[in-house]
Amino acid sequence: MSTLDAINASQPANAATSKGALEQFGSDQFLTLMLAQLRNQDPMKPLEPTEFIGQLAQFTTVSGIREMQDSMSSMVDSLRSSQALSGAQIVGRDVLAEGSIAKFDGARAIEGAVELPEGVREASVIVREASGALIARVPVSPATGMQSFSWSGARLDGTAAAPGAYQMELIANVGGRNQSMEVMLRSRVNSVTLDTNGRGLTLNTPNGSLLLSDVRQVM
Repeated sequence: MSTLDAINASQPANAATSKGALEQFGSDQFLTLMLAQLRNQDPMKPLEPTEFIGQLAQFTTVSGIREMQDSMSSMVDSLRSSQALSGAQIVGRDVLAEGSIAKFDGARAIEGAVELPEGVREASVIVREASGALIARVPVSPATGMQSFSWSGARLDGTAAAPGAYQMELIANVGGRNQSMEVMLRSRVNSVTLDTNGRGLTLNTPNGSLLLSDVRQVM
């Protein structure tokens, strides 16, 4: 009987119980079974050296995989702790990330930035109500690169916009043709959530939830 056969014979038939017992099986138990196998092997059918080495190799492989799993679990826990610490330091600060819906509270101006390519002749941030109606146009410097903008809440007719959610869109004239581009909104981080599904750290802001990986700048 081989060492692996002895292991299998010593396990209960129930699959769940067998799995639990196998997880507790370590090097000491393996050596005990191996020595028992050597003492009780049939003198007329001794264990082949190649078979013996193969059993050792199998045990080493299983042991190595288990150690690797433990190391990976430890690394994942460490990364989560690091993300949680980083998120705690961002709470209360402003971040810059792509977004099309901005929440206006009636007092604080909506701020953000756009990244313009070469050849832009004119650029403006268009502000629309939820219905799609155009209510404001904010001019942006046509210079290449990152350009900031700010909307105080003033409508085209000079009246003040009511608090609420507004659609933001950049319209840039590039090479004589108008193009629609994304804007980056400045948002205050109120809290953070550590996603257990592998998506990383989520930042909760008045303009919605953002992934930490989507943040372009922390202010």
